[in-house]
Amino acid sequence: MSRIEQKPSTMVFPAPAVMATCGDNNIITIAWTGTINSVPPMTYISVRKERHSHKLLKENMEFVINLTTEDLAYETDFCGTHSGKDINKFEALNLTPVKSKKVNCPSIKESPVSIECKVTQIVELGSHDMFMAEVIGITVDDSYTDENGRFDVNKSKLICYSAGKYFSLNEFIGHYGHSKK
Repeated sequence: MSRIEQKPSTMVFPAPAVMATCGDNNIITIAWTGTINSVPPMTYISVRKERHSHKLLKENMEFVINLTTEDLAYETDFCGTHSGKDINKFEALNLTPVKSKKVNCPSIKESPVSIECKVTQIVELGSHDMFMAEVIGITVDDSYTDENGRFDVNKSKLICYSAGKYFSLNEFIGHYGHSKK
């Protein structure tokens, strides 16, 4: 077996497939997101400058990351391929906006986890700007928790994005530290 060279690109896959809410009723699909700090808990989303959501994020400096599931795969793709400037995606997709606890933009009721964020810094990167944010609140649908009240990934059937395709993340293969026997 040999290795072949390819041109530089974003090949860190899979990436989360989430629906971020910003503004009064806007939803954007994001794959460029992740954890950037533990204490305080911080995350980011990277958004193309020409997107309608980019303007809303800069104006309001807050967003909600709503995790997506196999049942939300169509809605996730739709929110990434249609502009909130032209349509209300909540109405078009029969999604339910719910008042967030700590920020002014809504969460998505159908999402198993909603992560409320306040932007602390905007970093210009090139095609995207990174909106770095502190996580200031999290709500979890209790039907996706285990007997100890912790979020259960297997119950939620989360999805991810990889090279233009969506995939399920539903098979448990080990826990943190399982290699230390």
